[in-house]
Amino acid sequence: MIGQLIVLLAGALTITVLTVIIGPAVFHYHLLQTDLPVGSDELVHIERAYRDALALALGVGLVVSLLAAGLVTWNLARRLRQTLHGLTSAVDELSRGHYSTRVPSVGAGTELDSLAATLNDMAARLDAVEETRRQLLSDLAHELRTPIATLSAHHEAMADGVIEPEAAMPILASQTMRLSRLADDISEVSRAEEGQLPVQLHPLTVDDLLESILPAWDERFETAGVALRRETALPHSVTIHADPDRLAQVLGNLLSNALRHTSPGGTVTVSAATHGSTVEITVADDGEGFTNEDRSRLFERFFRADSSRTRDNSGSGIGLTISRALVDAHGGTVAAASEGPGRGATFTIRLPRAITDR
Repeated sequence: MIGQLIVLLAGALTITVLTVIIGPAVFHYHLLQTDLPVGSDELVHIERAYRDALALALGVGLVVSLLAAGLVTWNLARRLRQTLHGLTSAVDELSRGHYSTRVPSVGAGTELDSLAATLNDMAARLDAVEETRRQLLSDLAHELRTPIATLSAHHEAMADGVIEPEAAMPILASQTMRLSRLADDISEVSRAEEGQLPVQLHPLTVDDLLESILPAWDERFETAGVALRRETALPHSVTIHADPDRLAQVLGNLLSNALRHTSPGGTVTVSAATHGSTVEITVADDGEGFTNEDRSRLFERFFRADSSRTRDNSGSGIGLTISRALVDAHGGTVAAASEGPGRGATFTIRLPRAITDR
């Protein structure tokens, strides 16, 4: 504001000095070109009238111009100060961990509005990361509580002589293994969500993929009394760019999930079909199914649709999370659907077909 006022005052002073020095001299020169005698009352009166009119016009013009320019400058400076104050306050709040802070748009110009939008976007991302961190800590606390409580109870029982060490050893060993498995799961899901699981894409036919995976599951399904069927509607050998090991991991997670939630006598069907430039691989079962509310959370880490299940019986709750991350790395999507509890579930993987195959 001060800098702008200095410029305005300097400009006004320059205009005044130049006008007072040059204007009358030029006017006097032109008067001498007339027939009026030098030093006559008429000539003196005309020059005085010119000087008075010039001084009045110049004075009023400069005052109005300075007031208008000062008002515009003050308004602009005020808006800039408000915007910069908001940005500074928001950055200060963010630096203190208040990631819900947002900068309101005050219309101070495209550049500052763009800066405010970028800052808000960064704050939203930080807020999401912080929410993920809080949720992860909550999940970890929940998952650690049961094995730690079991270990603590059995140690107290051995100390009191209620349980012999030989009898407690299998339980202690199983709970220790459970904690070790949880540590591995945390590492795996963290790498998956950060996109750090290595994926090496190669041309691969869908038939070869299914043939390499399904036979290994026949014995497990037969032992559980669940039928495993394969249905394909592929007109020819369809090719995709995929990492066979990672897709085997994805299908393994889906098959394991279907087997776990299907009662003996049930059926799990693996099918493949093409839809334009997309290949769909579906794992459907006629087991427990899930609700619409559960569907929105199925791919969250550590989520299990039936909270009454134990970890040993229902898995770690991260298989679907890792599967979604791996399918995303392949440029595809995975979705879940169910008509309701007791009416089965369907998981569909959609992958782009290889360009040479279209």
